Amino acid sequence: MPIIISKELPAYEVLRGEKIFVMDSVRAVTQDIRPLEVAIVNLMPTKEVTETQLIRLLGNTPLQVHIHLIGTASYKSRHVSEAHMHKFYRSLSEVNGMKFDGMIVTGAPVETIPFEDVKYWNELVSIMEFARENVTSTIYICWGAQAALYHFYGIGKQLLERKLFGIYPTRAMQENDMLLKGMDDTFYIPHSRHTRVDEDALRRCPDIKILAESPVAGISIAKTHDNKSFFFTGHAEYDRFTLAKEYERDLAKGLDIAPPENYFTDETLTSVDMKWRSTANLLFYNWLNYYVYQVTPYKIDEVGK
Repeated sequence: MPIIISKELPAYEVLRGEKIFVMDSVRAVTQDIRPLEVAIVNLMPTKEVTETQLIRLLGNTPLQVHIHLIGTASYKSRHVSEAHMHKFYRSLSEVNGMKFDGMIVTGAPVETIPFEDVKYWNELVSIMEFARENVTSTIYICWGAQAALYHFYGIGKQLLERKLFGIYPTRAMQENDMLLKGMDDTFYIPHSRHTRVDEDALRRCPDIKILAESPVAGISIAKTHDNKSFFFTGHAEYDRFTLAKEYERDLAKGLDIAPPENYFTDETLTSVDMKWRSTANLLFYNWLNYYVYQVTPYKIDEVGK
């Protein structure tokens, strides 16, 4: 089944070329099915890249999914044109009366800044509160996960001695959770961050269930017991060369950075074995199927009731 996005969104032609089933809203309304309404709150500076990564994964299911892109009104990104944001993105105030079956809140390169000092923190808090009342299930990614755990549960973050940067083996801690259905006992997830969540506090939180951990990267996947919030501390959505591009950017800035661990397969640092692709597809497929589609009400207005 298709993913529904505008034909004019740059991701449309990219994904169509990859044989991802995409369609525009004109064709979608002719099908006798209610699409899942999924919002992506994109806080990443590389807006178009992140859009494509997430939509690619949401399009790999037998469900019809209507994508809504949400940005911040209190902070304007410097890495994407205003025309792109104006055309494809809406602010919280513009969707405030809507309900969504699912929502994804991305990470952001602000992890070393105290939460309250982030320029759009108050707006993000409003978005997270909106999600709690008006969304069936939400995924929070990387810094987005740290922000949600801090806001909802007062769980802080800790600065790492060096950047956690690479592809890390991760082990399922729950055999029967549907998010991990079809996953190997050990699977791989990309991580790229300077901080980690306070894991001792997270383990003590009675509302949280830990689903997967890594010996190096720590707690990688957790969720609330009511399945309304999922916390991904890594970036399963990353493309093959996302970490390579980030490594090149860090080098160009003169930063003291080592190549991403368990990533390059040759001495020239050009070949990458994408060992996390199936993990990414299963995580988003299972979330969309079991924690959104299977439980969201058919009448979208009943979400949250």
